[in-house]
Amino acid sequence: MADKTLLELLNWRYATKKMDPAKEVPQNKVDAIVEAIRMAPTSSGTQPFELILVTNPDVLAQIRATANDQSPVTDCSHLLVFAAWDNYTEDRIDEVTQLNIDARGEIPLIHQYYGNLKANYVPRQAEVNYAHAARQAYIALGIGLVAAAEQEVDSTPMEGFDPAAVDAILGLGEKGLRSVVLLPLGYRDPTGDWLLPMAKVRKARERMVTQVD
Repeated sequence: MADKTLLELLNWRYATKKMDPAKEVPQNKVDAIVEAIRMAPTSSGTQPFELILVTNPDVLAQIRATANDQSPVTDCSHLLVFAAWDNYTEDRIDEVTQLNIDARGEIPLIHQYYGNLKANYVPRQAEVNYAHAARQAYIALGIGLVAAAEQEVDSTPMEGFDPAAVDAILGLGEKGLRSVVLLPLGYRDPTGDWLLPMAKVRKARERMVTQVD
């Protein structure tokens, strides 16, 4: 599929419901997907989330129990857990500021920009800030889905789980993180996935896109 266009790859991918537990995704493909996620754009370049990469069978089994017993959690090769900051803090924004200084040098604009960000974000309610951080994680999720298709790796985004339980399993609360969405990576089981033979369903362009000239 290396010569396929992006649109052909997006037509190939689907939310895989049954993965083959005997097939492991090569490390170079996992690394490429993770790197694409790391490179995803986020608001003000804050990257207010972390990625937890889970392969431990016991941990996967615990997470599956919190996710309505969905088999991709344990049948996948690698499970990506997107975990957003539980709040914006001065220290977290200062770290982003320093990353910019290290890469771009000491320019007044950086201090002014991130100073304004702290003034606007830090006083807000934690839940408002978490919701904003979670939206940034979803931008990266979209990049991850496309990257997986580009690598010919199956994936399925999953919200059907108990975030608080996953947070406890992975110790995310102690890190100031909250789980947002799961992304199993693996390979489809063509004999056991009821969704695979079905046609892809999307709204027509005319129904979905409004052009304003």
